[in-house]
Amino acid sequence: MADHAPGGQPTGGGNGENIVFAAGTFSSEQLEAGRKLFASHCEFFYAAQALDHLPAPNGIEVAFAGRSNVGKSSLLNALTGRKALARVSHQPGRTRQLNFFQMESAPIVLVDMPGYGYAEAPKAIKRDWQGLMLDYLRGRPNLRRVFLLLDARIELKPADEVVMELLDQSAVAYQLVLTKADDVKPAALRRKQDEITALAKEHPAALPFVLTTSSTTGLGMDDLRASIAGFI
Repeated sequence: MADHAPGGQPTGGGNGENIVFAAGTFSSEQLEAGRKLFASHCEFFYAAQALDHLPAPNGIEVAFAGRSNVGKSSLLNALTGRKALARVSHQPGRTRQLNFFQMESAPIVLVDMPGYGYAEAPKAIKRDWQGLMLDYLRGRPNLRRVFLLLDARIELKPADEVVMELLDQSAVAYQLVLTKADDVKPAALRRKQDEITALAKEHPAALPFVLTTSSTTGLGMDDLRASIAGFI
């Protein structure tokens, strides 16, 4: 599938580098490609707690990162249409490994990264997670994009800023995604979107468009699916 600029105009390539992730910019063909991709089966196939335990690079990987309790598992479940693809933990900070999910109809692998920044998580776990994250980001040749999730209801946390800096240093292209938008009033949500869009433009590895989502209502899921389908 060719890359597209705003308005659905092809820009060439085939690696997704020029895909725009702003809501409303995807053509009907792109949206349909995303629907078909995620209408297929998606299945967990591997978990890794250290760099030497990673599966061999295969296919195109897109990773999801975010602060603990940002709604990452819920977003993955809503994205894939599965109720329990990713476990929604009642104990934030519990996930301490990279979880890999294979799409059935295309060589796309979704990677669920460990949550960060939860106050009750032991410091050693935080250090282990950061080390694994950096190793993965810097050494994974088939990693195309990281989706960094931010809670639309609360202020940006220092841990979020640290992770953005790490992503910049790793030269990994990433997309900021607001979660839980259904729980924010329209005016406040617009302010948050403007704030995070301005923030993205300050970071060299961040795409300058923010995607707004809700796992509860499905807001933004079609655009997120289309953006991932663009890597095929």
